[in-house]
Amino acid sequence: MKCLWLLLLVFNWESVSGAEELPVLATEDFESGNLSRWTATDPTAWNWEEARGSHVLHQFRQSQVATPVRSPFNRAVLKGVPVRDFQLDVDLQTTTRDYPHRSLCLVFGYQDPTHFYYVHLGQQADDHANQIFIVKEAPRIKISLTSTPGTPWDDQWHHVRIRRTVESGDIAVYFDQMEKPVMTARDTSLEWGAVGIGSFDDTGRFDNFVLRGVSAAR
Repeated sequence: MKCLWLLLLVFNWESVSGAEELPVLATEDFESGNLSRWTATDPTAWNWEEARGSHVLHQFRQSQVATPVRSPFNRAVLKGVPVRDFQLDVDLQTTTRDYPHRSLCLVFGYQDPTHFYYVHLGQQADDHANQIFIVKEAPRIKISLTSTPGTPWDDQWHHVRIRRTVESGDIAVYFDQMEKPVMTARDTSLEWGAVGIGSFDDTGRFDNFVLRGVSAAR
């Protein structure tokens, strides 16, 4: 029975990663020079910089943002594009020192400051790092079914993809290689929400944001 369950789990993740391409709902190349499309916990913590031959968005400092429950402090959430099933692609680069919890975060299913999911891409995994979490009227709770020993951060740019299927609750996170997820989870608690970028308590740059999905706009 255990072997059958594992086979079914692998099949589900492969189905998520190989699903038919969803329609593009939003793109952001960060050339506009403002945060008008984003809701940030602290707008003064973000700026635009020239990099990679164009412009990127840099969360260049951390802020003492008061969150209702334990969750990432610095977030910028895309306005007006809530989704159900989705695929999020984004390039990102850490700009902080090298240490075990060097990390960046991606937010999804965001309904309000006490209802959302996030992926913590941490250099060294533990119960509070390099996992998938839910924030649901309480401090974040790990919901990962699988993860890795850590995200191999360096000073280079990397590509991350998140895919989610609401009906099954399947969540898959990919880092650089899109064939096999580095993290998986299954949760159906939050059926819709916005997506966003940021970190728990580090800094980083973001570029080439593409959101595909099924709109949950009301």
